[in-house]
Amino acid sequence: MTSISGAEMVDWNLAVATATRLVRPGPEVTRDEARAVVAELRRHARTSERHVREFSRMIPEGSAVPDTPVLVVDRAGWVKANVAGFRELLQPLLGKMQDRRAGAPGGAVLGAVGGKVTGVELGMLLSFLASRVLGQYETFAPVSRDLPASAAGGRLLLVAPNIVHVERELEVSPHDFRLWVCLHEETHRTQFTAVPWLRDHLEGEIQTFLGATEVDPMTVLERIREAAQSFVGARPDAERGDEGRSLVELVQTPEQREILGRLTGVMSLLEGHADYVMDGVGPQVVPTVAEIREKFQQRRASGAGRLDAALRKLLGLDAKLRQYRDGERFVRAVVGQVGMDGFNRVWTSPNTLPTRAEIAKPADWVARVHSTGREGSEER
Repeated sequence: MTSISGAEMVDWNLAVATATRLVRPGPEVTRDEARAVVAELRRHARTSERHVREFSRMIPEGSAVPDTPVLVVDRAGWVKANVAGFRELLQPLLGKMQDRRAGAPGGAVLGAVGGKVTGVELGMLLSFLASRVLGQYETFAPVSRDLPASAAGGRLLLVAPNIVHVERELEVSPHDFRLWVCLHEETHRTQFTAVPWLRDHLEGEIQTFLGATEVDPMTVLERIREAAQSFVGARPDAERGDEGRSLVELVQTPEQREILGRLTGVMSLLEGHADYVMDGVGPQVVPTVAEIREKFQQRRASGAGRLDAALRKLLGLDAKLRQYRDGERFVRAVVGQVGMDGFNRVWTSPNTLPTRAEIAKPADWVARVHSTGREGSEER
């Protein structure tokens, strides 16, 4: 990445150090218990691969697909992996902002100070998330010595302390819960290894989104100020267009909101499909799946206190919970109407992905993709 007097737009090392320092400690386990958890998660990941492929039918039997590593990490490991991914994905945008700042008076000083501030802020955000993520398929992972990834990018992360924390909190079978989590995350890995164009499509959408970002600091500050005022002035009985939207959404440009609508459709599909596969396989291999599902849904709905709920709303994490629910309904409805193989036409090309509106109305997707016999030929 380009720099001004050695100062980057984001001090990535400071972000990692801040998150690692602030993240809450995980549950207490002995060294032998920790080793047993790691070994079991790795076994479940291998087992889940076979179950997911058989149920989803995304990969024809005997077909070769790229392999991606499965990493069992602690909270600090999750932070390091995500910082590496952020750095890779945001490089074009930060380079543009860096060039813009280079020509400004005092740009070098602003770059050094701003990079430290942004590094601390990113570290604080990651410290909040690091204790909540159970697993993650990191799509844009760069290859590194400490954190291996496939040559094309991608690795599956299973965050062991968070899985142990939740299974204890829910008082469910550890063996069953760990397999249940692996089924969901393995579905994401299968989605990206079975659909070669999916990663590039998402990266293109994200880069277009980032390319529409305002690079003028005063413009960004003004948009943030307006967003903050909308939250401060919000009333429970108000009927305003900005109600219920996260801070992330409020600072976007109109073009970015349009792109976000397309991304929301794709992410709802991916999350909903993972939940659908997990629930489809679960009864066959997870004896206590009904209890786990019920308790986990209650946990999702209730959150972990008022502060946690406020932060989730501010950061837009509530939208992710809606993606699980809406996407799963879409998949279930489509499979019910045209079967699993009919649903799998969704992976044909970017043109057969559901729009955000079609996620809410699955019959519209079925009509568009199945009735014409010209899958993937329409412009979206």
